[in-house]
Amino acid sequence: MKKQKILVLGGTGKTGRRVAEKLINLGENIRIGSRSEKIPFDWEDSSTWTDVLSGMDAVYINYQPDLAVPGALGAIKKFTTLAVQLGVQKMVLLSGKGEKEAERCEQVVMNFSAEWTIVRASWFNQNFSESFFLDPILAGHVALPKAEALIPFIDVNDIAEVIVEALLDDQHNGKIYELTGPRQLTFEQATTEISKATGRKINFSSISMEEYVGMLKEHNVPEDFIWLINYLFTEVLIPSNSVITNDVEKVLGRKPMDFSQFAIETAKTGVWNSEKLTLKPA
Repeated sequence: MKKQKILVLGGTGKTGRRVAEKLINLGENIRIGSRSEKIPFDWEDSSTWTDVLSGMDAVYINYQPDLAVPGALGAIKKFTTLAVQLGVQKMVLLSGKGEKEAERCEQVVMNFSAEWTIVRASWFNQNFSESFFLDPILAGHVALPKAEALIPFIDVNDIAEVIVEALLDDQHNGKIYELTGPRQLTFEQATTEISKATGRKINFSSISMEEYVGMLKEHNVPEDFIWLINYLFTEVLIPSNSVITNDVEKVLGRKPMDFSQFAIETAKTGVWNSEKLTLKPA
């Protein structure tokens, strides 16, 4: 049986990198969608889309920075239309759990693609190790709004494994999966877990959304990133999005990684021990 050719967008990012690695280890025929590749791909330059889609049977769609941002819907419509025209059969879309704007993008994929799977993910564990919570962890003081919010953090490795299953197994066609970790934590509880795992004192303080936005501006964080952070904290961190699901177990036949296990394993890499602050986008 001839193997399908799979395009992995965001192939150097948090989920895409792991999806690509897993597919390569399985001997799959993949192409990485990234600005730095020999055949480059850039969401902001649609002239790059045709070459990267040509000859592909399936695609993992990971829109940067987030499906909720203005312009995402138009880009997803244009991309999926072109993908279908070029013969792509299967599309697996990474979406955000509880993001109403993202659901409009999901609908586009569902309408255009012959075979589709939607993967809605809760907040990533790796936001603390590879994204915008890393610098505060390194500084030893995490100050965030919505301290009362309960979040079922999900590990990116679990997300990637579900995406690989969806790409390779047709039983996941037409399914919407909502991925969460096995328990809810507040930001303070997550910070405490990391403090225990690293043996470092990491303080947590609750601040208002206005204070947080002001702090981001002081650090010269780009306005579009501030908009996204504000959206995520105000629209997504609500009680209805704290519900724990069993979709990881449904797809993989095992429970998702617990945050404490993530903290212990990540602490071993030394990423939280550096004194150098390296603010990264989501």
